Amino acid sequence: MTDWPVTELDPVRRLRVLAASLNAVTYADARLSLPCADVWAVVSDLEAELPHLLPGVRAFRTSPTSSVPPVPPVPPLTPPASEHGSAWAYGPFGRRARFDIVLRPGWCLMRSGSVVAGMAAVPEGTGTRFAVLGGLRPGWTAPVVRALRPLGTLRGHRVIARAEQRTALRYPPDRRPTEPARPARPTVETPARPEGTPVSPATAGDG
Repeated sequence: MTDWPVTELDPVRRLRVLAASLNAVTYADARLSLPCADVWAVVSDLEAELPHLLPGVRAFRTSPTSSVPPVPPVPPLTPPASEHGSAWAYGPFGRRARFDIVLRPGWCLMRSGSVVAGMAAVPEGTGTRFAVLGGLRPGWTAPVVRALRPLGTLRGHRVIARAEQRTALRYPPDRRPTEPARPARPTVETPARPEGTPVSPATAGDG
């Protein structure tokens, strides 16, 4: 037993640590001016949203699609009921890969035989801190990663921008609760002075 304090890392910090340990090419995080519940509801809808967030993914299915050769079915993954599951990602030229997935509130980690990817989100004020990760298994050498990281960071921020756009599209501002308007302050009219009434120093600033 130890007396050292134990600190639980939030999902975004855990993803940042994972990116460093994997020497990942892609890691980016940013604050979105959108509620965390809305952001996570969108990005965790993997089948519907991953093809919008990642242009290289044409479809992401927990069961085979009719346009590709048959593959073994995988258990469905529906947040938040399922935390572990699998899915197939379909790319251009008939490429496909099976991913093992861990999906829980604020945390998503997807791993195939050659790729690892992740997303994380936490509330930050009235908005959301959203992060994405992408890397290869096994990782590339440090010099190659350093050379590619600026491009990977740029691609990560593009994914974050798409997530923001998709959230705003699915949860427009008029569907969110707004602060009630404050009542207007009553206007107090000063009665006019009769003509010829002398102006005293106490009323010199009126009118």
